[in-house]
Amino acid sequence: MRFIIQKFGGTSLVDEELRSRAAARVIEAREEGYCPVVVVSAIGRRGEPYATDTLLSFVGDGKQEVPLREMDLLLSCGEIISGVVMAAVIRKQGYPAVFLTGDRAGIITDGSFGDARILRVDVQNILRYAEEGKVIVVAGFQGVTEEGEITTLGRGGSDTTAAALGVALNAAWIDIYTDVEGIMTADPRIVSDARPLGVVTYNEICQLANEGARVVHPRAVEIAMQKAIPLRVKCTFSDTPGTLVTSHGEVYKGSIDITRDRTITGITYIPDITQVKIHTGDHPAGSGAQMRIFKGLALAGISVDFINVHPETVLFTVKDMVATKAVQVLENLGFNPELRPGCAKVAAVGAGMTGVPGVMAKIVEALVLEGVPVLQSADSYTTIWVLVEGEDMVKSIRALHRQFGLGIE
Repeated sequence: MRFIIQKFGGTSLVDEELRSRAAARVIEAREEGYCPVVVVSAIGRRGEPYATDTLLSFVGDGKQEVPLREMDLLLSCGEIISGVVMAAVIRKQGYPAVFLTGDRAGIITDGSFGDARILRVDVQNILRYAEEGKVIVVAGFQGVTEEGEITTLGRGGSDTTAAALGVALNAAWIDIYTDVEGIMTADPRIVSDARPLGVVTYNEICQLANEGARVVHPRAVEIAMQKAIPLRVKCTFSDTPGTLVTSHGEVYKGSIDITRDRTITGITYIPDITQVKIHTGDHPAGSGAQMRIFKGLALAGISVDFINVHPETVLFTVKDMVATKAVQVLENLGFNPELRPGCAKVAAVGAGMTGVPGVMAKIVEALVLEGVPVLQSADSYTTIWVLVEGEDMVKSIRALHRQFGLGIE
């Protein structure tokens, strides 16, 4: 039995016409001899009656005293509604279908309500219904603890459900259907000549997703990578091939010179962040000042990023929304932080940059020509990050996209 996983995002399920298009994708796969397992998100986005954000708004976006356990019970309703409706659409088109909640699909999680991690997948029910010839529709974003408590998997959780089922069922591939044509070289709302990528590596898409690209959740990619199951990001509304996410070797198979082929895969960004600069040289804690900074912020639940540590200076970023809290923590520890709010982190991502000289030089050149000061930088094997003023974000993205020839040819 050859399984494939087909995950449909909320924008693919908004109305009857779109749900019929999604069902046609499922039926097409079945007619090709596959056993499709369909994973659904809640219908629509904020404002739609059953979207996750709409359900959240019923309790004041979580500002009321609603325990996380009860919040998960509320938020799990969106996918249940979506799944029941989707199964009905498939049956209406003449194919047997059954809907399974996360617990009935065997998604077993830990007890971290609101952001649970999948511990294992018991596919017994899925296999039984598949043997009966039914199309299985599964509620994404949700699971159950060993004790039977309903949990949710955090933002992007339906992608995670799809990947976990793909690994558990050793699926031929995992399709993530959305409202765009695949992974783009940059945000098309910013870069007019951004184009869809035909193939990317697991590592590249994880970096792109972590740095602001929101087409697929990085946790889902990491799960699929465990068994090297190909993951495809496709558009529900068109027949374009989308983007294939696979191993590095498959991406560059047959390529003579991968550095010439593609040094940079895409440009992405994270806005609304604050740079924090702290002079530690004269702090009474001496060499222990750096430890006090990061330990204090961690205890306060503040996530830091873009960290540069020097003998007498520490630089890092936090989200604008927690900057005031971070300052309070640091001042209580005896530090006098300097803030630069409203910055943006712009990233150039590409597996082909590893070991290639001159990539940073090209980034700096492109930004200098645009008059953009680089406030901070960092790099890894596959990503180079620069911190810029928020007002320079758009022209930085466009300049780097142009510099590395990523536009439509």
